[in-house]
Amino acid sequence: MKKILIIQSAFIGDVILATALVEKLHQFYPESQLDFLLRKGNEGLLANHPIINNVLIWDKKDKKYDNLKVISKSIKRTQYDVVINLQRFASTGLLTAFSGAKHKIGFKKNPLSFSFTKKVEHKIGDGTHEVERNQQLIADLTDGVALKPKLHPTNKDFGDIEVYKQNTYVCMAPTSVWFTKQLPKEQWIKLADKQNDQTTVYLLGGPDDAAQCEVIKSASKNKNVINLAGKLSFLQSAALMQTAQMNYVNDSAPLHIASAMNAPVTVYFCSTVPSFGFGPLSDNTKIVEVKEKLNCRPCGLHGKKECPEKHFDCGFKIEV
Repeated sequence: MKKILIIQSAFIGDVILATALVEKLHQFYPESQLDFLLRKGNEGLLANHPIINNVLIWDKKDKKYDNLKVISKSIKRTQYDVVINLQRFASTGLLTAFSGAKHKIGFKKNPLSFSFTKKVEHKIGDGTHEVERNQQLIADLTDGVALKPKLHPTNKDFGDIEVYKQNTYVCMAPTSVWFTKQLPKEQWIKLADKQNDQTTVYLLGGPDDAAQCEVIKSASKNKNVINLAGKLSFLQSAALMQTAQMNYVNDSAPLHIASAMNAPVTVYFCSTVPSFGFGPLSDNTKIVEVKEKLNCRPCGLHGKKECPEKHFDCGFKIEV
């Protein structure tokens, strides 16, 4: 097998979890050209990756379908031997179906799966982790054992964050795209206040998270809270998290960054549950959920923009 393409154009966490396949395929086919297709905005996760040859970037916000055609033609020109589609939507199904690859692999839920040479069931809720579900796609090409996801910060990334490692520190990533996936800000403030005086607290996130992190910092009594949201790249954040005393995160992308760096992590599950298969994979992990059994939990696979019951007990009743 000379050329292999992995398609995962969903969100940040999905791309990170897909790197487990990158590691596995490289283990079995070290001489193969291994490429990765993702959505524009996530390419920083794979910058200067030592295994991936080419990162194909699909701009899904501006002229999405025109760009889809361009990407499709590029894939066909490359003449991949294997295309592995980790998504269950028609757009990536089209990329796979018209790739010209000998082996077209994906999940049965994809509307174009009838055109795939191999299709696999994708079941959520039975406790199987997403990396194990993904591994089923390439079990015939490798084996049935899933590896952990892995990110590869460069020496420069590690060097750039050395300034933040002078003292003992913890990292907190308090935000999420979905409101009901994130521990309420009042809880993050309590958590920051609980840290001892000798520990620096770094708040992490993207540029869009900076304002909310600033609210938490301003409301905290802890004077050692530093807002780094929007100031670090994906890989710089990963490098910083690796040597933190602890990383406190939601069921969101920073959780998977921790897994990919084997960094210590405490994850708060609010409206979602670990049995969906997106839990932590680090050696040092702690899962925290509301102790009370709530009839409304989980309220959905991906979280919601607001609590359907208006009380958000799954967040406020968690003990931090």
